Amino acid sequence: MKIDNSIKSVVGSPVKDTQGRQVKTENGKPAAASTEQVQISTLSSQLQQLQGKLSNSPVVDLARVQEIKQAISEGRFKVNTEKVADGLLQAAQSLISNGQAPAPGAAK
Repeated sequence: MKIDNSIKSVVGSPVKDTQGRQVKTENGKPAAASTEQVQISTLSSQLQQLQGKLSNSPVVDLARVQEIKQAISEGRFKVNTEKVADGLLQAAQSLISNGQAPAPGAAK
């Protein structure tokens, strides 16, 4: 199956306000500058800091990946089938208890 990349994603593209916008009153004259203030809670600030830290941390432990690759190539890597089966059963039970349908094409 060929993947079609003809549709470009614009997610994450910042929108810039290149024109200053003025709020106008009913008579068409510019409104006075607003004196309202917006305050961000400390929780919001903490979430923003956490997001910044997480964005700088790697998603994958590359050293661990290399270690597993080496073990596979040397024939030392052993799959614990019981652990894999237990994980699959737990995932299926979680999906069933949350009312989520299995993915299309999933084993029945």
